[in-house]
Amino acid sequence: MKLITNRVYGAEDILPADVYRWQFIEDIMRKQAQSYGFREIRTPVFEHTELFNRSVGDTTDIVQKEMYTFDTKGGDSISLKPEGTAGAARAMLEHGIYNDGYPIKAYYFTACYRYEKKNYGRQREFHQFGMEVFGAASPFADAEVMCAANSVFQRLGVRDITLEINSIGCPECRPKYTAALKEYFSAHEEDLCDTCRSRLQRNPMRILDCKSPVCSEIAKNAPNVLDYICDDCSRHFEEVKSCLDAAGLGYKVEPTIVRGLDYYTRTVFEFVAPDIGTVCGGGRYDGLVEELGGQHTPSLGFGMGMERLLLMLKNQNIEIPEPPSCDLYVIGLGDKAKLKAFSIIEGVRNASLTAEGDIVGRTLKAQMKYANKVKARFSMVIGDSELENGRAILKNMETGSQTSVSLGDSFFSEFFAAYVEDDNTKLLTQLDNIN
Repeated sequence: MKLITNRVYGAEDILPADVYRWQFIEDIMRKQAQSYGFREIRTPVFEHTELFNRSVGDTTDIVQKEMYTFDTKGGDSISLKPEGTAGAARAMLEHGIYNDGYPIKAYYFTACYRYEKKNYGRQREFHQFGMEVFGAASPFADAEVMCAANSVFQRLGVRDITLEINSIGCPECRPKYTAALKEYFSAHEEDLCDTCRSRLQRNPMRILDCKSPVCSEIAKNAPNVLDYICDDCSRHFEEVKSCLDAAGLGYKVEPTIVRGLDYYTRTVFEFVAPDIGTVCGGGRYDGLVEELGGQHTPSLGFGMGMERLLLMLKNQNIEIPEPPSCDLYVIGLGDKAKLKAFSIIEGVRNASLTAEGDIVGRTLKAQMKYANKVKARFSMVIGDSELENGRAILKNMETGSQTSVSLGDSFFSEFFAAYVEDDNTKLLTQLDNIN
């Protein structure tokens, strides 16, 4: 069979056989976000290009090389979102959410798009879980956001992940560091890539984030940002570390972290895993809201890559529970029996259990095979004799035990009694194994 087209390079399909893994992780993320007082926000997948030019920064790789940007029929420049923070900040301002009082805590799941080379754990369409806090200047907020991200890893049983933190200063102290970087990189200007040479005068900190092996090697001996931050930034950073110590969250100070977005100030951090690299990254962006037209609003947050997180779980052999199997598969033989089976199936579904029956015209034998395929806990066959007697045999597909149940008004109570007994038996078996 020849398809007229395949999926776009750099984008992946999430198939029904795999989507339960995503749903399991997303459920944990939602619960953890809610436990920290965050509420969900959903923003469009595309925004006016100016939003990202102003927030992410026109000297970053993202804006210069990686954004999907196009003109609409009306002549507007639109870009697919390369990250989630800018859209959340724009929505907070546009809808006046700040009138509800600070802090504003929002979390989201979003697809992001960056035109870059597809490689291990990195796609052109990728997905992020993000948490953002608007209106909080306290170092306790920095530590809380990092603890929130770490709580997801803890709930998933992740091992061998390191929190790396740094401070990149503020607009008051950064000019001194920028001057030191210009002086250092100017001595290596001829060896820098074309992009970094253009950054040398405008934003030399971006050179520290360059993926070129040559530029990365040169950057290893660049001045240390922690030697240039002001007393206020230094004090804030020390207080952040004290908060992390109080929470028992281990960390490593890594002066080379600058993050790839221009809106960051002061605290920046990454959760790094072996063989995967950065799984989660974020920090403070105290000037972003003001840059977008709002009042000065100290803010911070993070983005966690879903694809990379799933890879990390796979590498660490962390099992994600499969979704619940079919609770009851009902087979109807004959027109009247099929209608009765259909009625029972809908009744079980209305009780928030899962039930299935044949909708493609399978034979009895094929239906029994299908019941095994969907891992049905119980099965039941309804034919002429069952309709006449008003009773049918409910079979436990795991143990093979059988129970006669009414097809009348008492069916559901009898089925649920067998279901609960089966559930309790499994629980007792598990307890026996533990003991």
